[in-house]
Amino acid sequence: MTKRGQIYKCEVCGNIVEVVHEGPGDLVCCGQPMVLLEEKTADTSTEKHVPFIKREDGKYVVVVGENALHPMEEKHYIEWIELTVDGVVYKKFLNPGDEPKAVFEVPEGKEVSAREYCNVHGLWVKK
Repeated sequence: MTKRGQIYKCEVCGNIVEVVHEGPGDLVCCGQPMVLLEEKTADTSTEKHVPFIKREDGKYVVVVGENALHPMEEKHYIEWIELTVDGVVYKKFLNPGDEPKAVFEVPEGKEVSAREYCNVHGLWVKK
């Protein structure tokens, strides 16, 4: 059974889908089941993936890599950054060459989390 907000990837063609409505069926692409991406929370490698959230000047700023920014190269980059504030989801899509950062001008919330997707190292979350 799928759950809202889960991210799945096809290992054949690379399609990525996000569940917006839960259902009992399996997600299939290219004739095989899609893989549920695990939300990783701890980064022990030299690459920095866990999103860092700060509130400044009435905005949320989400940066990938608190002390060293994540690379944004053609073959290795952050595809998107997502912020969830009190159940409302905001998303910014990025391209190679962009800064691994997203600014969201939204009201301050009580429950705030962020996640990001690296095209090489997968899905990362900060709760």
